[in-house]
Amino acid sequence: MKATGIVRPLDKLGRIVLPKELRTVFDIDNEDSVEIYVEDDKIILKKYTPSCFFCHDTDVVEYKGKHICKKCLEELKHL
Repeated sequence: MKATGIVRPLDKLGRIVLPKELRTVFDIDNEDSVEIYVEDDKIILKKYTPSCFFCHDTDVVEYKGKHICKKCLEELKHL
């Protein structure tokens, strides 16, 4: 894991601000969603990318509140 040398305090509500430089590098805009992962003693943040409910492809459309890729949607039409 690469260290950035950036340290940020949590506010009274437990929030942290991601530095502009990191948001730019990772193409995170204001109000984008971020996924939170835990690995051992690490907290990992990743820009959220919707993926197919069935196969996890990232080229998706939303159908009845679920993200589904075009391939899986076609398969469902033939059931």
